[in-house]
Amino acid sequence: MNLQDMGIPAVDLAGFIHGNQEEKMAFVAELGKAYEDIGFVAVKNHLIQSDTVSTLYSEVQKFFELPVDQKMKYEIPGLAGQRGYTSFGKEHAKDSNAGDLKEFWHFGQQVTDNDPIKSEYPDNVFTDELLGFNEVGIQAYKDLENTGRYMLRAIALYLGMDEFYFDSKIHNGNSILRPIHYPPITQEPKSAVRAGQHEDINLITLLIGASAEGLQVLNKKGEWVDVTALPDHIVVNVGDMLQRLTNGKLKSTTHRVINPPREKWNTPRYSIPFFLHPRSEMSLDCLENCIPEGEQAKWEPITAGTYLMQRLEEIGLAK
Repeated sequence: MNLQDMGIPAVDLAGFIHGNQEEKMAFVAELGKAYEDIGFVAVKNHLIQSDTVSTLYSEVQKFFELPVDQKMKYEIPGLAGQRGYTSFGKEHAKDSNAGDLKEFWHFGQQVTDNDPIKSEYPDNVFTDELLGFNEVGIQAYKDLENTGRYMLRAIALYLGMDEFYFDSKIHNGNSILRPIHYPPITQEPKSAVRAGQHEDINLITLLIGASAEGLQVLNKKGEWVDVTALPDHIVVNVGDMLQRLTNGKLKSTTHRVINPPREKWNTPRYSIPFFLHPRSEMSLDCLENCIPEGEQAKWEPITAGTYLMQRLEEIGLAK
C-alpha cells in the first residue's frame, strides 16, 4: 500500500526549489491542501542525502547500545532534556502520567555567526565514545533545517504572505534533532505505549523514516492510519505553533507510536525527528489573514519561547 492510499499525500520538493513558476505554485497548492486536510505529507527530493541518513542511523544505534552508566554521563540536570541524553520513561504525553517507552538524545542549534541569541541556548553535548555520532548528528541537523526552510517558504506563499516571512524567524531558531530508541518490550506494559498520542509543539517536524512500523496519525474520520515512510521520502507534519499562528487553518495532527504485536516485542525501534522551532521571541499571535471576518482569534497572544516552556512542563521535561 502506498502513502496516498493511506491518506498521506506525497509531494516533490524539487518542483518548488528547481521548478518554473507554475511547478513551484503547484507544489504550494498541494502542500497547503494536505496541511489543511491531514497535516502530514511525505516529501521526496529533500536536502538530506541517503548516505547521511544511513550513517546517522548506524551511529544512533551504536550510542543506544552503550551501557546505561555510559549513557547516563550525558543526562545533564537542569537542561530540561534540551541537550544530550534523556533516559527511559522520562517524557510522557501531555494528558498522560505514564512515561513513554523510549529514551532519546537531543542535538541543538550551533550558532556560528555571533548572533546574541547564542546566550539563550545551552551548548551541545557531545559523546567521548562516538565521534562519528556527533559529526553526523550536526550534519543531519543542518540538512533538515535547510529542508524545513524551503517547506516554510512554500507555506508562507500558501498563506498569501511574503515567501521569506519565516526566514528571519527561524534563523538560529531553537530547533532540535531527536534520535529516539524504543527498546524491546520485555513485559506486559501497564498502560504506556512507545509514544502516547500527542501533537508536536513546534512549527513543523521533519521525520527521517523509522526502523520499524508503529507511527499512526488520526485522520478526519477519527481513524488511526499507519504511516510508514518510503526509503527516499521524509515525513513532514504541522506542529502546534504553526496551527496556532494560522488560527487552525493548518492542522497539527494527532499522532502516536503504538507497541508492536507481541511476536515483535523483541524488536527495537529507532526514529529520528527534527523539530523545527523559531527563535523564542517570535510572536505566535494568529495571522490576521487567517481570521475570518467578524470572528475572533482562537488563541491568545504568546511568544514561541513562552509557549515552549509551558509545553515542556506539560510533558514532564521541565518543572
